[in-house]
Amino acid sequence: MGTHEPVVLDATSRRPHRRATTTALAAGLVTIAMIATSAAASEATTSVKQRATGTVDVLYAGSLLRLMQNSVDPAFHSATGYTVSGISGGSTALANQIKSKTVVGDVFISASPTADAALMGASNGKWISSYDSFGTSSLVLGYNPSSRFATAVKSKPWYDVVDTPGFLLGRTDPKTDPKGVLSVDALDGVALSYDLPALGSLATSTSNVFPETSLVGRLQAGQLDGGFFYEVEAIAAKIRTVPLVSTGLSALYTIAILNHAPHGAAAKAFVKFLLGATGRSILRKNGIVPIVPPKVS
Repeated sequence: MGTHEPVVLDATSRRPHRRATTTALAAGLVTIAMIATSAAASEATTSVKQRATGTVDVLYAGSLLRLMQNSVDPAFHSATGYTVSGISGGSTALANQIKSKTVVGDVFISASPTADAALMGASNGKWISSYDSFGTSSLVLGYNPSSRFATAVKSKPWYDVVDTPGFLLGRTDPKTDPKGVLSVDALDGVALSYDLPALGSLATSTSNVFPETSLVGRLQAGQLDGGFFYEVEAIAAKIRTVPLVSTGLSALYTIAILNHAPHGAAAKAFVKFLLGATGRSILRKNGIVPIVPPKVS
């Protein structure tokens, strides 16, 4: 029986094998890290690419001018990348301009469903197929704190002060603006209820009628003692107000995408934003009570 000498592996013979294993493991970790870094970079790049660019043309009620410019537009741009190009005016007047094709837009925001109805159906050009009612804002009496009637406005019923000789009251044209219609309703209503014929005369007078976009400036400049505003525009312009007790009148804001909108994707993104959680929060903070969920008509 032969003898075999044992094979002895010293420390030197083992080291190359351990080093190879360690090196392979380190290389694997580096590869995994590179893959993870590449994936993160790819995800970030994709996120940047998904940020939209372009413009959405929004035609909106003049009472929303400051709210749109100061709050909604910047927040929408920050959230999506789209830029708002806005045109403001009386809701009825804007509807007429849309029908006559003197303005072109993607989205229409009105202070009354009546303006939307004027754009629906074949006889009206089928500009709108449906709209969402998304919020309300109370009609209030705004006043100039420097007016000689300011103390009376704060302590007496609004209709008694407005009925005072010399009180300069401003309102908008009911032919072009739903707020003008509500203002006439407020004056006529209390004139009948409290036997104040002078208020009925104010409801038919044209000397106190001004464009919606200039009414705020006239009040702030002291050209008027008071005027009818929606709470949303009074808050935005920092106008002091008192409620119109015995009326309960308010704007009902609606939003619709116009048919054949030039910027369809941007229009859908804007409506989704305004009716979403962030949009509702902005509205609520600025004098509009959101309707949740919005009422589709």
